Amino acid sequence: MIRLFKVKEKQRELAESANGGAPIKKQSAGELRLHKDISELNLPKSCIISFPNGKDDLMNFEVSIRPDEGYYLGGNFSFSFQVSPIYPHEAPKVKCKTKEPNYEDPLNHDAAAVLRDNPKMFEANVRRAMAGGYVGQTFFTRCM
Repeated sequence: MIRLFKVKEKQRELAESANGGAPIKKQSAGELRLHKDISELNLPKSCIISFPNGKDDLMNFEVSIRPDEGYYLGGNFSFSFQVSPIYPHEAPKVKCKTKEPNYEDPLNHDAAAVLRDNPKMFEANVRRAMAGGYVGQTFFTRCM
């Protein structure tokens, strides 16, 4: 029985190559699941998803967020996603490509202290960082 499936698959490949078509690459279970998840996304207009390697590579994509309210209004924050072939059993790797001051990040105690003690200064620091400049000893590239 297994041999029959191999014969049929070989015949299909030969027919495709005879017609000038490229052989069809099989998708992994993770790719199929990711395709389903992406097709069901309902992103707000402030979020844009893009595929830098083309739509054929769903496992690597970028999301850009342009907040439409709050401290980060007008900023453009980019995140890259690398999804494992065994998705959803292994979480995607996400990297923030835009450095930003974030008071809610427990690793950024200085930003949290400024927000707590002087919200106006925090807002000024966010604007300075988004325009491109130094906040304390840290340089931020322009993201507006």
